[in-house]
Amino acid sequence: MRRPLARNLTVLAVSAAAALVGAAAPPGAPTAGAATREPAAKVPVAVGYGGAVASVDADASAAGIEVLRKGGNAVDAAVATAAALGVTEPYSSGIGGGGYFVYYDAKSRTVHTIDGRETAPLTADSGLFLENGKPLAFADAVTSGLSVGTPGTPATWQTALDAWGSRGLGAVLKPAERIARSGFTVDATFRSQTELNQARFANFPDTAKLFLPGGALPVVGSTFKNPDLARTYEELGRKGARALYTGELGREIVATADRPPVDPASGYNARPGKLSLEDLAAYRAKRQAPTRTSYRGLDVYSIAPSSSGGTTVGEALNILERTDLSKASETQYLHHYIEASRIAFADRGRWVGDPAFEDVPTKGLLSQRYADGRACLIKDDAVLTSPLAPGDPNHPAACGATGTAAPTTYEGENTTHLTVADKWGDVVAYTLTIEQTGGSGITVPGRGFLLNNELTDFSFAPADPAVHDPNLPGPGKRPRSSISPTIVLDRHDRPVVALGSPGGASIVTTVLQTLTEFVDRGLPLVDAIATPRASQRNAAQTELEPGLYDSPLRAGLEAIGHSFKPNPEIGAATGVQRLADGRWLAAAEKVRRGGGSAMVVRPAS
Repeated sequence: MRRPLARNLTVLAVSAAAALVGAAAPPGAPTAGAATREPAAKVPVAVGYGGAVASVDADASAAGIEVLRKGGNAVDAAVATAAALGVTEPYSSGIGGGGYFVYYDAKSRTVHTIDGRETAPLTADSGLFLENGKPLAFADAVTSGLSVGTPGTPATWQTALDAWGSRGLGAVLKPAERIARSGFTVDATFRSQTELNQARFANFPDTAKLFLPGGALPVVGSTFKNPDLARTYEELGRKGARALYTGELGREIVATADRPPVDPASGYNARPGKLSLEDLAAYRAKRQAPTRTSYRGLDVYSIAPSSSGGTTVGEALNILERTDLSKASETQYLHHYIEASRIAFADRGRWVGDPAFEDVPTKGLLSQRYADGRACLIKDDAVLTSPLAPGDPNHPAACGATGTAAPTTYEGENTTHLTVADKWGDVVAYTLTIEQTGGSGITVPGRGFLLNNELTDFSFAPADPAVHDPNLPGPGKRPRSSISPTIVLDRHDRPVVALGSPGGASIVTTVLQTLTEFVDRGLPLVDAIATPRASQRNAAQTELEPGLYDSPLRAGLEAIGHSFKPNPEIGAATGVQRLADGRWLAAAEKVRRGGGSAMVVRPAS
């Protein structure tokens, strides 16, 4: 029988996996004379001392471990890992994008966050994605300069290092610079993601030159090098983030976004962007207070708006607080998890946007009183109907709903997440993105990185004109995100677990399900990450991965009234856990996205 976390905080580890981690090759190790080589080994769980890193990529995790071994702290290692992911996972992250950074400081036992979300141009208005009064086709908007927001990732790195790091930007970028110059081994995931983007990448000569050399897809096992990105990292390391926001690099970004360099022979119409040098100079990564939710005697910290992650995961946990999920059947556990997600997403759509532009009732959305009033909507033997009307956190009422229901607007499903801990007990959960797989598809000439399409996370128009939409574009506004980097502390303010995931709006449900599988259902962290997922986002049907869609549980849930559609893959989480004896456990995906990479500084069984 699985035991709840409150009764058992110790998780058994796989010592053989940890031993493999200790033998990981250094990032960017050159090819030994062969045309192809095997990708670096990925291990989904590792246990040991001295710190831990979990990401989707072995070279990136090794970059973070390298920094920890040289005496760097969790913040230094997180930036190093993120920079390496910009090389090896360039379709999910990079300096052309943004993200959200959550940091636990062991010395003060406090949690801090950075909102490094991209911003709309200062000239943008609510009609940014309208033509002739109608919303642009999503595909036309994505692959355009119009979708490019002011990048926030370099500012996030600089802000984090200046506040809490022990190394300079140049030092922590060195491992990634080396990988970019020496190359990494192409795996099946990188090839398949390139293939998905092949048609649109071919429209942009600089993108095609980098990712489709000779017009061909990269070969699995071949070495992929990006010397342009190595030079860009070297420049950022020397000059700091200001090189992007006030220097020549920034001017090149603006020119590329506003006049996308399209191959004339392609006939493609890449709409020009509205980015300006003023937008870059005005950009700031925002240090702000985290969200905080109490759950089963633990404190759950995450990112506050402009992301909806902290408020939506937190509200759903509060809704589930009164139900003993540890004793529920698997069917009833999933039923309550799905319904809590549906309710939280109904409220997210109505209330959450950039707080600089919208009156976001963060405190109300996270109040237990409000959650209790929404939780009474859930019945053991019936299913709520979507789209569900939102409640009003400013005026909580039992089983209350206000206004008109509106469906959840679309959000892209890529991104990447990393989780890091150090020997002092500091922890970072950091999710970064360029939005769609491949972002805008536009590479800055000679710079080696793709620009984001983050502005398509705005609603192009209200889902229902009768319902206020807090996520319409505006000047300098941050589009709403679902990014949910999360750190959980015990009653003594010490870390228990930290995690996060990519996946667009399904990030919220991935983090929520992983947390409840770990805390309530007693699964080891690596198994909580691996378990088949369900994602309900105030839609008529709940998405199920094959492990649930093809299981008898589906019939049991359908008997209650649930309706499902298959989704081959939802999210790709990573996490770290502090074990009772002081060791760190790092955990990543076993299969999704080709599996993730968990490493520790000194492996121990």
